[in-house]
Parts: sequence; C-alpha cells; structure tokens
Amino acid sequence: MKTLLLLTIACFGPGHGSWNHKTSQMFVVSKATVLFRSAARFELINASSNGLKGAINTTDRTFSFSIDMNSFDGFNNTLQKEHFRKNYIESERFPLATFCGKIIESDDFRNDGCYVLRAKGKLSLHGIENERIIRADITVKNGALKLSSSFTVQLADHEIEVPVIVNEKLASVIMVKINADFVQQ
Repeated sequence: MKTLLLLTIACFGPGHGSWNHKTSQMFVVSKATVLFRSAARFELINASSNGLKGAINTTDRTFSFSIDMNSFDGFNNTLQKEHFRKNYIESERFPLATFCGKIIESDDFRNDGCYVLRAKGKLSLHGIENERIIRADITVKNGALKLSSSFTVQLADHEIEVPVIVNEKLASVIMVKINADFVQQ
C-alpha cells in the first residue's frame, strides 16, 4: 500500500494535474490480472500476476499503475522464473513496472456504458521510461469500472538484453493483457 500511496502522490500530486480528493472521482484497483506472453520460435512462456495496484481519477483524467515484477508466476519451470527475475527484469534493482499519465478522451465516466480510450503516459520497466499511448476498453456499471487492455512491450525499448544463446526461446516483443476491476474511493 505504501508503494501505491507514493505512486499516487507522484502522479496526482502538485504539478501533475489538479487532483482534489473532495471534487474528484477516484477509482482504485480492487482486483486485477496481468498476463504476459512470450511466443518465441522454440518456446512459449506465459506468466500472470494479481498484484496490479493503481488508481484512475476520472475528473482530471489522470491514472497511475504499478506492479511488482516478482509477483509474476506460471512460467514453464522454476529456472525460467529465476532467469526472468535475475537476468532479464533484474527485479532486485528494478522491482516495479509503472505506467502514469492522462486519458486522452473526454468521455464522462459518471454514466454507465462502454468506452474506448487512449491512455498516454510514461511506461517504466527495467529502469527505462518510454512515453506510450495504450488503448483500453472501460465498462462503467453501477458506479464501478472494469478495464481491459492488450498491448505489446519491446524488450529493446527497455534495454532488456537477450543473450544470443536464448534468443529463439524468448520473444523480443512481449504481449501484455490486463483485466482490472475498480471501486470508487
């Protein structure tokens, strides 16, 4: 929770929008699944995490998300999981991946319905930040939000090096899928 608080202050605090807890509509992640898939020539790797933390302020259209990279499970074996953490993600040095920014569209999320939006922000992974625009689908029903998104991450964009000996076992582009439920705070 401390990580979410610090991330929220960093993204919603002074200089990052006009967040005011008395006038804003803040939604926080109540349940989420993040999946990643590496489909290389000789190996398919799937892993998932339920550790996504985050918030969306629908008034000023800002958002902040983080995930502990050590929370991913489901690899083909324990050695693969260890290599992911130590050799590629270097989770001891870079434990979190984050995405903070603003929603581009101006839809009114106070009304039930389905919305397609683009989130523009800084995606930080492996200590490297890149500006990204990521598409997401949001469903609003009875004051709750559901978010669904699929996007790719290029390892080279985050300076994640893949040794030649395993370059046909680890894809250079990773597919990420997120499904998250939010509750209003």
